[in-house]
Amino acid sequence: MKELEFGREAYLKALIERKHNGLVKIVTGIRRCGKSYLLSQLFKRHLIESGVSSDHIVEINLEDKKMFELRDPNKLYEYILEHMSESQKWTYVFIDEIQLCRKVLQPGVDLKMIAPEDRDTAYITFYDILNDLMKRPFVDVYVTGSNSRMLSKDIATNFRDRGFEIRLFPLTFSEYYRSSGYEKMEAFERYLIWGGMPLAALERDDTARANYLKGLFSKVYLKDVKERNKLRNDHIAENVLNALCSSVGSLTNPNKLVKTLDSRAHIKTTGRTMKKYLDYFEDAFMFSKADRYDVRGKRYLEYPKKYYAADIGLRNARLNFRQTEESHLMENIIYNELIARGCNVDVGVVEILKKDENGKKTMRQLEIDFVVNVGLRKIYVQSAFKISDDEKLKQETSPLQAQKDFFKRIVVVSGLKQPQQDENGIIYVGIIPFLLDKSILLD
Repeated sequence: MKELEFGREAYLKALIERKHNGLVKIVTGIRRCGKSYLLSQLFKRHLIESGVSSDHIVEINLEDKKMFELRDPNKLYEYILEHMSESQKWTYVFIDEIQLCRKVLQPGVDLKMIAPEDRDTAYITFYDILNDLMKRPFVDVYVTGSNSRMLSKDIATNFRDRGFEIRLFPLTFSEYYRSSGYEKMEAFERYLIWGGMPLAALERDDTARANYLKGLFSKVYLKDVKERNKLRNDHIAENVLNALCSSVGSLTNPNKLVKTLDSRAHIKTTGRTMKKYLDYFEDAFMFSKADRYDVRGKRYLEYPKKYYAADIGLRNARLNFRQTEESHLMENIIYNELIARGCNVDVGVVEILKKDENGKKTMRQLEIDFVVNVGLRKIYVQSAFKISDDEKLKQETSPLQAQKDFFKRIVVVSGLKQPQQDENGIIYVGIIPFLLDKSILLD
């Protein structure tokens, strides 16, 4: 099984459709999810097959030790100009892991003479280089990056509306299954444990696969987070990471995590510090945050929130494959699937009025696992690994029935169950058909 067989077609199509559009194409995502392969293998192959000469493709990998000096934006700029073709044909510039390009002080500038709030303007950054390149005729620029704070969140500001982001995710189950060679159930059982990081999916030896996934944290992710944010205490970062992995899909907040670290690892910290660490992991695309949304009140609730791992295999490896409860893993996989499809996803809250046995009225909050927004459409999705009896059925469907509107309601259960609608209009479907057939969500 070759990585070429993995279904990266949608991402490749997005790049092809945006050739020569005057924008910097920015491919973002967690490290090792296949960004470089998409750009330097698949898209480059498309260009060459389309008649582009290889000397019209400038490739720079800032992770490559031989190109470390190009992390200086001035040297990066000089290198690109030296390797650009002077003919009236398109030159394609690929820069891998652009966030590794540091900022440098402009020559002759004395920071002491500049007000603190204006000092950012004293530096040359990769944003300046890319914006300059985009002004040149017949230059098409593509970059990859693994930090949302430096890319996704700043595209409009720093690229002056001249950047377009393509978010790349680890393999979805559909992409994995089509190339795995396994039957659907076996493929899902393996995906549930090992996830969709491309090199892990390629590896056939489970011990080597586990070691690879574990090594990504120590050799890549934690190292990146520490260096990028100038952290002194690895111990806090590692324990926050473990706590997040243990609680995927559970409601949490910084103060709750502070108490968890205190009780489990005897680490004293603050809610403010914890919030910073959560942001660090989110910026590195290691976790995604799902906000809680009051469906009836039409407002967002500040806390608590839910965090989901970018890849379930990474999460399992971090915990030494000890906490693999299928219900939690399934919920994480559904969330990742919805995000990869381009949906906006919140955790739904429905408040209902309940009477106790004494007739006292109280407000009770029910949870809809996912409130999914696709354009103007809204769909409610509930993750229910197993509905064993009527009580469990009531528990899972009460939030859906309490919300008296006409939006589509789906309960995803384990297995291969084909879509079936009950008398209340709720659709029940197995996780495998749900992941393989996009029309179940939107039809």
